[in-house]
Formats: sequence, C-alpha cells, structure tokens
Amino acid sequence: MAIDRREFLVSLATPALAPEAAGRPNIVFMYTDDQRWDALSCAGHPFVKTPNIDRIAKEGVRFRNAFVTTPLCSPSRASFLTGQYAHTHKVTGNGNNNALSHELLTFPRLLQRHGYETAFIGKWHMGNDDTPRPGFDHWVSFRGQGVYVDPQLNVNGAPVSAKGYMTDILTGRAVEFLRRTHSKPFLLYLGHKAVHGPFTPAERHKDLYSDQPITRAPSGQNSLEGKPALQRKIEEKPLPAQVQAQLRGPNDELVRNQLRTLQAVDEGAGQVLEALQEKKQLDNTLVIFTSDNGYFWGEHGLGDKRAAYEESIRIPMVMRYPKLIKAGTTLDEAALNIDIGPTLLDVAGAAIPRQIQGRSLAPLWRGRRSGWRQSFLTEYFAEPQYPRIPSWQAVRTEQWKYIHYTELEGMDELYDLKADPFEMKNLIQEPGARGALKRMQEELERLLRETGR
Repeated sequence: MAIDRREFLVSLATPALAPEAAGRPNIVFMYTDDQRWDALSCAGHPFVKTPNIDRIAKEGVRFRNAFVTTPLCSPSRASFLTGQYAHTHKVTGNGNNNALSHELLTFPRLLQRHGYETAFIGKWHMGNDDTPRPGFDHWVSFRGQGVYVDPQLNVNGAPVSAKGYMTDILTGRAVEFLRRTHSKPFLLYLGHKAVHGPFTPAERHKDLYSDQPITRAPSGQNSLEGKPALQRKIEEKPLPAQVQAQLRGPNDELVRNQLRTLQAVDEGAGQVLEALQEKKQLDNTLVIFTSDNGYFWGEHGLGDKRAAYEESIRIPMVMRYPKLIKAGTTLDEAALNIDIGPTLLDVAGAAIPRQIQGRSLAPLWRGRRSGWRQSFLTEYFAEPQYPRIPSWQAVRTEQWKYIHYTELEGMDELYDLKADPFEMKNLIQEPGARGALKRMQEELERLLRETGR
C-alpha cells in the first residue's frame, strides 16, 4: 500500500475515547525480545526475580492472557506499531523489510502529529537498515540483531561506537531522554535486544541462578502423538550449532542464561521509573512492559518460537497509569499486541484510524468488559530457513484452540485448553469434539473475513 493511501485513510479515522484524566499522558513503551509470558516473578516463575517490572504490575494492571498475532520478531513488531495483523501490514517474516518499514503508518507517527515528542531507542529489527524511521524525533538503534557487548549504534543518522553491555547502554540512553526538559508530552519506545539469543548476560549476572533447577513442563516429554506436522520428515538446512540447540529446545544452562539477560532489563526498568519520579512525571506517564513473542523451553520438542502453542504466542504485559488504572488490577480478557497502538492513541486523545485492527484496552481498565473479544486470530508464514514449522492459522478462545496448517493436508490440531493446558492431546479425530471443531473452524473463517485475509 502506498504511503499516500495510508495518509488518506487517517482522515477516515474513528474518534478515540476521550481520556478521563486532564491532559495527555507521557508514554513509555518497553519491550523485550523472545520473553515468554511466565518469565516474570509476578507471573509465578519459581525463582526469577523481576522486582521493578513486578512494581509496574503491582501499581497497575497485569494482563494474564496477552498474546501476539504472529509469534515472530519482525511481524510482531510491525503489529505493535500499526495495530494490524501481519497479513495486513505485510511484514510477514524476518527478511528484508527495510523499505516497507519506512512506509508503515505507525502510532508514533500519529502521536507525533498529535503533538508528542517521540523517541525510539533500541532494536528495530525489520530488516538490517538502522536508519531513522518516520515518526521519531530522536533515534538510537543498530543493524539487525546487534550484539550484546560494545555495539555500533545509529544515533539520529550518525554512527556511534558504544562501550559496555547493550541493555545498560540502551537504558542509559532512555534515562538521558527522560531527564531532558520536555515542552510537549513524550513517547519513549524502548526495545531491548535481550532476552534474545545468544543469551549473553551482563558480567555481573553471569552466575545468577546457578543453583536453581530448571523444571520442565509435562509437554517437554511429549511424544508428539497427534502432531503430524511436527512428525513429518523434512530436510533441515545447516545452521550454527547454538541456533540448532535453541530450535530443539535450550538446555538448562541456556534457559538460565536467557533469564540472566532479563536481570539487566529489570534493573533498567527500575532506572526508567526512577528517572520519571525524579522529573515528577511518574504518575503522569503510562508505562507499559511487554515482549514481541514467547519462547519454547523444550515443550513439544521445540525451542525458539514460531509454532502456535501457548509458550510461543503468549507474552507478558503489564501497565501502570494511576490516573486510569487501579493498582493491583489483573485482567483475564485476551489482550493482543495489535491493541497497543489503539490503546495509546486512545489515552492520548488522538483519532484511531479505521484500518487499525486492534482495540483500545482502556475500557478494560475502566471495568467495561462486556462486548470484549471472545476469540482471536493468530498466524504464521513459513520461512524457508526454518522448515520444521509450516504456515498456519489458528483461532483461540478461553477454552479451545484450533490450528489449521494452510499447506498441509490432514494435519490440523484441536485442543481443549481447560482440560489440557499443555496441548498434549489433539482432539481433531475425537467424535465428542466434532461440535467444538465445527465451531472453531467457523470462527476461524469469520475472523479471516473480518481481517481481510
């Protein structure tokens, strides 16, 4: 879609809900890479300690059922930014999305027009192009995946060599931005490289959790019975040994290292909150913490992400804004990554373009839960370099999940999540589940029609 077409669609926007608090809040949006939903102490992890992220939840809201609409880095990031499914914004894989990512109509572009000062700091990861994107007044990023130690940054279009640990560097840049004098409300978009592989923790955290056992889910011993898509024989392309290990499911030390990288992120979240407090802006700022997708720790014989199971599509999501969010709130309604954009436009009092496919989460904060979605669509587009996971479309409700493999015959899956939360028994052939299967197939077709697929 050409950029002028997107610009025209903004004029067809629906009005946003009027903010209940006077003035427009500042916004701090922080997210990690590859952090599964339960890798937080407030989400019940048995030993990981994330006191600063937990504080956001304690003083705000935790969404216990937050999901991405595509469990892969680049498509998910584009969905956060645009409020659209991957099949709409067209960033469907981790390939060369350089040109397209310069054209996307994003919520930072809309907030910038609405009078916000905007900053992007961190991992962009839609192609290797690290040049500034439209919608940001201040830009700090790096090419592709970047590195954990001594990164090369792009700061407002100029190369800058940085020394130190990536998470600390990005946090420092974020705190520097927050401590500036701002004449307008601001948006800080902070995207960490952590907790992505190669799982290199900061030196100060390299021995953290060494005495903690890694407990595997029952699905870690899954025979893959009823999962023909995962049993099919494929020709694996040669990949680096560490990547292969991650795809099969990380060993205990790799899991610990991923959690160790989270520690610097949590420390950084504390520094962000402290900087806001110093500027007397903490309670006037909507703070969000989330992740771009989940991650497998050996469930169903898998590592990494991409598959339609819970560990891959489910993410952490906490928010703090005391003017609208009651402290200690927990919500069970399904929240999606495509809901972030419309939520932020809503609380800022900006128009929400009609092409946005997500919904503002703000009504849920206010207790308005009737009419909320009872199902949602999630999807994945196969990548040649990762042949084990084929293209799929899935629909999930509170109880059921139906996975349709779009290029495979007779390999679909159906799970009763209440009876089988680890998704170990495929009910697709069970006579007693035929009614549920028909309903879920019809729901998938409805969602595909509604989203223009």
